[in-house]
Amino acid sequence: MRALAISAALLLASSASLAADNGIYIGGSVGKANVDVDEDLGFELDGDDTGFKAIVGIRPLDFLGFELNYVDLGKPSDDVGGVDIEADTSGIDAFAVGFLPLPLVDLFAKVGVVSWDSKISVEGVQVADDSGEDLAYGVGAQVRFGSIAVRAEYERFEIDNLDDVNLISLGFTWTFL
Repeated sequence: MRALAISAALLLASSASLAADNGIYIGGSVGKANVDVDEDLGFELDGDDTGFKAIVGIRPLDFLGFELNYVDLGKPSDDVGGVDIEADTSGIDAFAVGFLPLPLVDLFAKVGVVSWDSKISVEGVQVADDSGEDLAYGVGAQVRFGSIAVRAEYERFEIDNLDDVNLISLGFTWTFL
């Protein structure tokens, strides 16, 4: 009987440690940003650079969260026919995040909106400056270690006049409330 009680207590303790850590979280990610400029602007650009983001979120339920991020996609550039073209894109995005909590791991998908600002330069001279709000979405996975999570994710931003804007990143979050 005593062994059964100890086993039950250990089982409850271990399942609690495997549960999602709900609450308010902060974090950051760094990774590879890609910007592909549409030919409609009169030139092409397909460049990569280091991008990063700062994360603030709340996860009220095991399967649902909300995030607000500042994202900076660096300054991807490309040499097209001897001409240097550079894109400087950043923004703030807001996501609803659906989680599939598994033991120690969460799979997630998110959808939301990005408020962005993008500047395009040719040979160091700014030729385009635009901003707006568009659709953003992504998928990822995170491994939880108590209140700390390490995450890998892919995000795509459907920005007008840019064919492909995305960020593949590795980061962390810390749930503190």
